[in-house]
Amino acid sequence: MKILYKPFGIIAGLISARIAAAIFKALWSRIDERDPPKPTTAEASFPKVVGAATLEAATTAGVGAAVDRLGARAFHHLTGIWPGDSEAED
Repeated sequence: MKILYKPFGIIAGLISARIAAAIFKALWSRIDERDPPKPTTAEASFPKVVGAATLEAATTAGVGAAVDRLGARAFHHLTGIWPGDSEAED
């Protein structure tokens, strides 16, 4: 029955990627007026490149975990089956 969660998980992943990108852009716009630098941008300083990558990764991971958790809880509410591991299985 847990295989039924796979489509929910895929959709949640797509949603979380879009939300995380929007949140990162909003956060970065408060830090700098220009777009976040790529690692290969010659004019960008090392701390700025690493800071942008760190902020993007943290935003993506946090939003991904939140959306995945909400999707799992919604699936559990609808079906009565928890889609992930439970502590009793360890």
